[in-house]
Amino acid sequence: MHRIFFDLRRGQRLQTLGAGILRYALTFLLLLFGTFKFFRFEAEAIQPLLTHSPFLAWLPIALGVRGSSTLIGVVELTAALGIAAGPWFPRVGTIAGLIAMATFLTTLSFLITTPGVLAAGSDAGGFILKDLVLLGAAVHATGTSWLRAGARQAEAPRVGVPAVQ
Repeated sequence: MHRIFFDLRRGQRLQTLGAGILRYALTFLLLLFGTFKFFRFEAEAIQPLLTHSPFLAWLPIALGVRGSSTLIGVVELTAALGIAAGPWFPRVGTIAGLIAMATFLTTLSFLITTPGVLAAGSDAGGFILKDLVLLGAAVHATGTSWLRAGARQAEAPRVGVPAVQ
């Protein structure tokens, strides 16, 4: 009975379904959070995170709080669209996945650099911790696109290179 239930095809279908859910949930959340960055409420919410970050403290100085938020939004939207396109354009998906990974690693660094973010009663710490899961989804989407890009490259005929006999 267990051999019928735990067959290879069923497991592969679940894995494929899970990969799709991860990719497009990640896309949706990046689109959502990226869009928020164009509004004042979000710019004001991320301002303390930016000013305490050793990586991003220069942004509000150079672009202002709203400009910084807008730039981050553009990066998140770009990553979202590239990850969504990854199954058809795997190189684009790979680059977008790397951008998303860098984004989530940066936001996770706020847990260390922003005073009080992990204090009891702080909503910010819990909100940032969700980026651990999103980082995992970004790593998975990046790896999937990377493998697909490599497979396409291996299949492509090489112009001017004689075939090995």
